Amino acid sequence: MTERLQAGDTAPAFSLPDADGKQVSLSDHLGRKVIVYFYPAALTPGCTTQACDFTDNLEVFTGAGYDVIGISPDKPEKLGKFRETEDLKVTLLSDQDKAVLEAYGAYGEKSLYGKTVVGVIRSTVIVDEEGKVERALYNVKATGHVAKLLRDLKVEA
Repeated sequence: MTERLQAGDTAPAFSLPDADGKQVSLSDHLGRKVIVYFYPAALTPGCTTQACDFTDNLEVFTGAGYDVIGISPDKPEKLGKFRETEDLKVTLLSDQDKAVLEAYGAYGEKSLYGKTVVGVIRSTVIVDEEGKVERALYNVKATGHVAKLLRDLKVEA
């Protein structure tokens, strides 16, 4: 079982391909806060709801000094299709070997329909301007999560 991050931890560095195959690193965002959210699979109902909610509120987050990055184990090609199909504006990154998911505690045992399975744990980690974890939220719900995040971060919509 991977360790979950706590507030104050240094956020694990990463460099992953986006939907266009271009490398995106956490260090590219130093000086800004970053909302890094982990989701199981592109083009599924819950993940689509969550990605659309982040896209719908992207300007609000950006205006408050936050960048938004979504990470899943999907291939970049599938992320591109997801972006095009749903007209997504958030940065989507591919973590096919699940190394970043594991480093962030977003991959491991979880309960799915009453069974214990191993997979992506829907999670959100807020990283501050210096690369430290500000908040780490695990087992979040796809629906309503972005609205709760806006309230918790006191970001005005």
